[in-house]
Amino acid sequence: MQTNRRLGDRITRALVTTRHRLTDRMERERGDVPGWVLITLMTAGIVTALWAVAGPALSSMFSRAVNGVSGP
Repeated sequence: MQTNRRLGDRITRALVTTRHRLTDRMERERGDVPGWVLITLMTAGIVTALWAVAGPALSSMFSRAVNGVSGP
């Protein structure tokens, strides 16, 4: 009977320890949400700025390529 109690105590301690480790890992891996939002907004801003500058050149380049393939 004493052996069963010790075994049960060991199993309980192992389960509690494992749960705490998993919970700690999940909390650490949540990430930095405000950081990701900032990165996303900055990327969108850079793409918008580049599109505003390079948009006309890209449009004319595409038109010339389509006209060159399809003919006059």
